Parts: sequence; C-alpha cells; structure tokens
Amino acid sequence: MTNAAPSRAIILTGTEQPNVAGRSLKAGPLTAELENGGLRTIRFGGVEVLRTIAFLVRDENWGTFDPAIGDLKVSEAADGFTVTYKAVCSDAKRKIRYDARIAGKADGTLTFEAVATPETDFLTNRTGFVVLHPLKGVAGHTVKIEHVDGRKVTDKFPAIVDPVQPFKDIRALSHEAAPGLWATTRMEGDSFEMEDHRNWCDASYKTYVRPLALPWPYTLKKGESFTQSVSLSFSGPAPAAASAAAASGITVSLGQASGTKLPRIGLGLPAAEGAASLAAADLLKKAGAQLLIAEIDLREGHGRKELDTAKKLGETIGAAIVLEVVLPGQSDDPATELAPLAKALGESGLKPAAIAVSPAADLKAVLPGSKGPQVPPLETIYEAARKLFPGIALGGGMFSFFTELNRKRPPARLLDYVTHSSSPIVHAADDKSVMETLESLPYQIQSTRAFIAGKPYWVGPSAIGARNNPYGAASSPNPANQRVCLSQMDPRQRGLFGAAWNLGYIAAFAKGGIEVVSLGATTGSIGIVHRRTGAPQPFFDGQGQPAVFPVYHVIADLAAAAGEALVPTRSSDAGKVEALAAHGPGGTHLWVANLTAEKQMVTLADIPAGPAKLRMLDEASFVEAVTQPAWFATATQPLDLKAPLRLGAYAVARIDWSSR
Repeated sequence: MTNAAPSRAIILTGTEQPNVAGRSLKAGPLTAELENGGLRTIRFGGVEVLRTIAFLVRDENWGTFDPAIGDLKVSEAADGFTVTYKAVCSDAKRKIRYDARIAGKADGTLTFEAVATPETDFLTNRTGFVVLHPLKGVAGHTVKIEHVDGRKVTDKFPAIVDPVQPFKDIRALSHEAAPGLWATTRMEGDSFEMEDHRNWCDASYKTYVRPLALPWPYTLKKGESFTQSVSLSFSGPAPAAASAAAASGITVSLGQASGTKLPRIGLGLPAAEGAASLAAADLLKKAGAQLLIAEIDLREGHGRKELDTAKKLGETIGAAIVLEVVLPGQSDDPATELAPLAKALGESGLKPAAIAVSPAADLKAVLPGSKGPQVPPLETIYEAARKLFPGIALGGGMFSFFTELNRKRPPARLLDYVTHSSSPIVHAADDKSVMETLESLPYQIQSTRAFIAGKPYWVGPSAIGARNNPYGAASSPNPANQRVCLSQMDPRQRGLFGAAWNLGYIAAFAKGGIEVVSLGATTGSIGIVHRRTGAPQPFFDGQGQPAVFPVYHVIADLAAAAGEALVPTRSSDAGKVEALAAHGPGGTHLWVANLTAEKQMVTLADIPAGPAKLRMLDEASFVEAVTQPAWFATATQPLDLKAPLRLGAYAVARIDWSSR
C-alpha cells in the first residue's frame, strides 16, 4: 500500500519547509538580495562584488541564532533604497536586540549599520558583522588591506586554501571587481580578521568581527550598547552592461576523451546500518558501488560483529571493504588499541582492500591558536597499523572535514592514500548556499594535492548531511525535518536536490583526478536506500515496498562508468548547470544537472554524431524512479540533439551515444 502522491516540495527538497526567499533591492547598477535581515549577492553592473553582508549572533557552541525580525520597512527609488528593521536574538538564557539600517545608492555606495543592546548578560563566541567575498575573480587576485592601526599593504587573496587566518586586524579591504573598478569594503566598530571559508566548502572568504586570538566565549554586558557598520564604495569605471545572450540559455560543450579515468565509487557503511543494509542488499548490489567504507569505532567496542557484517554485505553486493578505524586514544601505544581489531580481523576471514586509521581526537576541530588534546604522533599510529595489518593499503588523514586535514596535515609519505570527508551545511543550510559549495571543491583538490606528495587522494564518505560534527558534541537534532546546519538528517538527501548536488560533487572530484569518491551511506539518514529511522521522511515512510532516493540512480550510473575515460565538459554557467561525461566500450555518456530551482534550457555543443538516447530524473519521473528502482535504468527515450535540453528544477539528465 502506498501513500498519496508527494508534494512538489517533497519531490524537490524532501521538506515542506519553505526555502529562504529573498527580496530584490536595486539602485541603478547596484543590486542585492535582502534575506533574513542580511544582504546576499551584492552586484554592481552585474558583477558580484560581495556574496554576503550580515549581522550574526552566535552562542558559546558556535550555533547561530535565527533573528526574529520586526518593523521591517523598505523604501526604494530609482537612485537608492533604504531598509530598516528591529531584530531580537534570544533563548532561555539570554536576549539581545539590534536595530539595523541599510542604504544603497546608484553610485554603488552601500552602508549597513547595526546598533545592538544586550537585554541580559549575553554569552557569545561571536556577535557582529560577517562579510563574504566571492571566489570568481577574487581567489589569487590582489587585495589592498588597511589595518586597524592605519597601515596599508597590498597582498593577494589566497589561491591555495589557507588553514589559518590570512589577514588580521582589518579595517578595510579593496579588490578589483572588474577591470579598473575597485571595490572597497570598510568595517567599523571592532577589529576584523579573515578566514578562508573554502576550508568548510563555503564558496567565499569570510571577514568576521573579533579576532580568535581574544578569549571566547565572552560576555556582552546587559545594557551596554555597541555599534558596528560595513560600507561598500567604488572607484573607477563601472562594468559594461552584461550581454543579453546569457538569457537565451546555457551551453554545455564536450571535448575529447582524456587519459583521466572516472573514479571508483564508494558508499559509507555506518555500524548502525549493518542490519538494514543486509536487508537492502539486492538494491545495493544493483547500485554497483565498488567500495564500502565500513565504520569501526573502537570507542564503541566495534569488532568481530561489524567485521562479519561488512564481509557478508561486501560478498553479497560485490563490493570491496575499506575499514575506517577510529582509535580511542586512551593509550599512548596505538598498537595496544589496534591489536584486538587485528585479531578479530584474522578470525573473521575478511580481507579488506584498505584500512584507514585516525585518533578519535581528530574528529574534533582545533581552532587556530588553540591547543588540541595530547595524542600519539601520527607517525606512531601509522607504524603500528602497518605492523598489525601487513599487506593492506593504509589510509590516513581525517574522517572529519577538509578543514581539519588542512590544519593537521598527515605525513603522507607513510600512507598509501590520503582522505577526508565534507558536508556543505556547516555555516549555512539554505538551498542556494548548499549548491554554491560546489564552487569551492576544485580549490580543496588543488590544495590537498599540494601537500600529499603525489599520494592517491580519496574523498568521503560525504553527503549533504553531516555524519559528524567537529565543532560540537554531536550533529544538530532535526526533529521537524527542516534545513538545519550540521544536522546528520538533511531532507534534501531524499529529493531531486540531493541527486543534483551529488552529481555536482562527483563531477568536481572526477575532473580533479580523484581515485575514489565515496558518498553518504547505504541506508539511514544519509543513505541511498530508504529505511524508517524514527525521524519523519514524508512520502517514503508511507511506501509499502522498498524505495530508493533519487541519488541512488546517480550513484548507480557513475559506479557503472567507473574507470571509463573522462571527457572534458564545459558549462557556460556552471553555477546553474553542471556536466560530467565519460567514454567507454558502450559509447559516450553525458550527465547534466540543473543546480537551481528554476527551469534551464541547455544547448549541447561539440557532441558526437549519431542517434542519442535520454533518461531524465525529474519531477515527472520521481515517483517511478524511487518506488521502482529497476525501471529508471531502462526509461530511455530518443533525443533530438538539435533542440535545447529542457531541465526542470534540480533535474538530472543522462544522454548516451552508442559507439560507432
């Protein structure tokens, strides 16, 4: 028995929670989006100058308050706009109010001021303005810095992702937004510094209030008001008017097959998902992942039981097993902690393809300037693993995020591969921000390659949901099935959004020459096959038959193509449409994903001759694709290559040309 047809919101994002909708502001060539009290996508003459200006209030665990906004007034004229509002951030322990005023003019001048008054003593890790610079035309380019003491220097935005703050004690930053056009962002009311937001997959450089070198958390005293402001101004010629050609659609073009191969595809196997994964073995076998990344957390007493489950599942679905081993760190001798696992592994008969090891302490972040817990040196841990697991490929790095890998770089010479995971919902959970994180991945790849001495590079298991939280005690709860930062259960895993994001994620790492890309999990909150979890999963929980999430089909497609020759692709607007192509014995395959909630028209250029077939994962095919998993692989239709490809919201298309 099945339930009612899913709503469009459930099909797209897995939740009925409305996504943040911005209000457009315009003053001549200056435009911005007003979202939840902040400004986003600030452009001048069509060029994105700043990604965000926002006044943020955070608690002592780095959680960000959602402001209650009232008395919002927006005034717009041809030559300017003004926004005022009052906001309150509070919980059971504290409360702070602030009055905000935003003003924009047609010459590009923009000011954003906030006057804040704590109504109680207010414990916080950071309260004040955050400014985000975008990556395009900024990364690796010149920046002029005015420091708090008046010194002026010229430097460059980091090209390689900087593990610590590249610039400190900032008063103003100037960058060349367009040829000859310099944008100056001035920040008043406190000392600001910058961190490289690409560490967390955010597509920006973040300048924030109050240096990390100062004590935190700190207390804002009741009744002691303070004022901060951010202003933007320009010098030089305004950019030429943008071409109207972009409105006609997006072009995806193909090159010639290269020597780069598509990566092997892995799936996470959390210990808690063992029984459910065995029950879903038939579906997982058809998904075709080459590797299962099995969680072995020695803090939880994992051992023979988990090894036996991994062995049985791997044999059933035809996947090699990689063990992801977390050491408790209770002993100065890692061999003592690893020895029981080595004994259990020998008894189980499992022959893993690889073993990665990491101390539990490395699952938590250590902020710049802070001292982490004492753990045995990684050299000692890797030496112990080599002796106890001879002949098995050894991996290391971080089971948490690239940030932690970048800040604690392993001795790669001692490893057979280096790994890390990622999640796009560390700092923001709205749909636009999550998709924007794909822009940061090429920089992470380049940066990792720079310090791993040519060793193979594996990434994952990664998903939209955060499988762990390096910055708090646990992943954030999400009982209402909403978009929540650092939650393990993200509803978009079950929607078309998840399929599009995962294709974009795999595409970025495939183009970066990564050897293995592992995604999410077999089953569970970040899985590809549905099971009841106790948390609401609209539509899926009402199915009387096995069901899969849309991302299942993306993984099945890419797993089947693993090892085929990468065919270079180019999208004229990769922020809206991403593409990945490969050539193998069966011909050329092209995957195209709409990364937006709007329909996109895509023209295909430089494509192989001959008849083509299309499969489309979209709103129209959603129900069949998730309730009849075998149906989608055969749901092909002829494609007229002369006509534009129509992609609905978050749709994923696969196009095939047979070998001639």
